[in-house]
Amino acid sequence: MTATETLTLPGAPRVQAGADAPGHGEGGPASKRVIVGYGFWIFLLSDIIMFSAFFAAHAVLQNATDGGPSGGDLFNSRNVAIETACLLFSSFTCGLSAVGAGARRMIWTQAALFVTGLLGLAFLLLEAHEFTTMIAAGAGPRRSAFLSSFFALVGCHGAHVTIGLLWLGTMMAQLVIKGFRADIERRLLCFNLFWHMLDIVWVAIFTLVYLVGGAR
Repeated sequence: MTATETLTLPGAPRVQAGADAPGHGEGGPASKRVIVGYGFWIFLLSDIIMFSAFFAAHAVLQNATDGGPSGGDLFNSRNVAIETACLLFSSFTCGLSAVGAGARRMIWTQAALFVTGLLGLAFLLLEAHEFTTMIAAGAGPRRSAFLSSFFALVGCHGAHVTIGLLWLGTMMAQLVIKGFRADIERRLLCFNLFWHMLDIVWVAIFTLVYLVGGAR
């Protein structure tokens, strides 16, 4: 059989002998943006698994107050409502930054990121005030298993928001210096995924910790 003859196998497409196999599907290889986004989703799923462990621990320990204060005694519903509004609205402005980046509008993108950062910072300040008030009242993480699980879960989320704000500041600086390069757009995509994940986790915290726990 010569190099130009056709090889035929039962049920297989006809392939020219000696032809180079492309190694990809009909659509070709996935774009770098798709590959990076897929990989980052795997990271986010691992992070969600970690949060799930904290949620499970807190659900079990919600009544383990050891004679100390419960959620209903400690939580300030007005403060929590403002925290939630800040974080949820920041998710909207974060989405606007992605729209601005897609339209190559630098001012639009930077303004949306800046507002996102301000709302995230407001959320952190309110959460820090909540923590310091509780600790000053003798309701620190050592007081009971309930409070230990509360500070671990809510504090872990707050640490993620802090990291997100540092990342946001870095992204704003990179956009100014490097513009809408392909790698910068991919990083902005990953940041959007990360920030929206934090909002989803907070909705779960708001429901389990503050609504359910505050009613106990």
